[in-house]
Amino acid sequence: MHYSHRLSWTLSHNRLTQAIERKREHSARLLDLTVSNPTEVFEDYPHEEIRAALARTSDFTYRPDPVGENSARKAIAAWYHSREIAISPERLVLTASSSEAYALLFKLFCDPGDEVLVPVPSYPLFEFLATLESVRIVPYRLCYEGAWHIDFDSLRSGLSSRTRAIVIVNPNNPTGSFLKQSERQDLLEILARYSLPLICDEVFMDYSAGNPGERVRSFIGSDSILSFSLNGLSKSAGMPQMKLGWIAINGPAADCTISRERLELLLDTYLSVSTPVQRALPRLLEIGAEIERKISARLHNNLCILDRLLTNSPAHRLYFEGGWSAILRFPNTMTEENWVMQLLERQDVIVQPGYFFDFAAEPYAVVSLITQPGIFEEGIGRLSLSARQGAA
Repeated sequence: MHYSHRLSWTLSHNRLTQAIERKREHSARLLDLTVSNPTEVFEDYPHEEIRAALARTSDFTYRPDPVGENSARKAIAAWYHSREIAISPERLVLTASSSEAYALLFKLFCDPGDEVLVPVPSYPLFEFLATLESVRIVPYRLCYEGAWHIDFDSLRSGLSSRTRAIVIVNPNNPTGSFLKQSERQDLLEILARYSLPLICDEVFMDYSAGNPGERVRSFIGSDSILSFSLNGLSKSAGMPQMKLGWIAINGPAADCTISRERLELLLDTYLSVSTPVQRALPRLLEIGAEIERKISARLHNNLCILDRLLTNSPAHRLYFEGGWSAILRFPNTMTEENWVMQLLERQDVIVQPGYFFDFAAEPYAVVSLITQPGIFEEGIGRLSLSARQGAA
């Protein structure tokens, strides 16, 4: 039987996953510091309010609109307006998720074998999404020097005649770093010079820590070049199960019109967005505002726990600007994989190794800041103890 080469990844589990499965088979109590699903980490998650929002829908007549129902797009435009970001509903198209949004945009701009520039470290999703579209991923580096910044030499060296778009994640996952205004200007100059569109993943937009300063919050309203701002209910409202995202189209009017027309054709091919979710969207966004506040409070609380427990520890966290993750640096006394495996085997603590996200060096680990506080505190306490023992 012949299968597509687009599915050529190994299906066997890595060493860490196998070890976790063995632990769970023996009913070990594991402290999982990687859980980032809001529906799992909040005991008071508003299941009943969401059920009621869906139950209020009385008209289930199917009137498919490829770009999404007008009432839903108006609700999203109002959501942005409440954040002092102006956008017309006509510049919005709905998708089932940000993953689908990436797939659509890769289809929009790329032929098989074309290239898209993506940041590293970053969430290890791009390679899968691009490969499934027969697109090649070309990484450019984010560098850490007390704070994260784009390595523009790396970005420029990745450009070729096959480059069709540049992706940024703002704030990045897992680094939490926001694009700065000076970086934005350099990026716009490159995009304009090479006539490239920008795909800007803004799903963690609302989760910012410290002084915003020179941070770029969104590319919405930036009309000098064609760009696409991705967001959705998964992170902005803490509702990954609702499966509704959107793309905001930004740029010169003529380019936006052409892109919207072609996206409409692609969307009409799949019609993936659920009608009940679209009609419940105004109320879901209201409920999501409270979930977002709880997530923000959890992030702040766990960050304080992390800093307290790592005081005078040989492990330390990197500078944090936003998002849901914290990056920890271990002493360079053993490999990253050994650190992660030792935490699991000796302390029953699960963290994600930096190599999951293509860190350029080691040893790093990534933890979720929305983990339940009791689990988080106990897990970080054990991690800090392990770091002291490993550095001795």
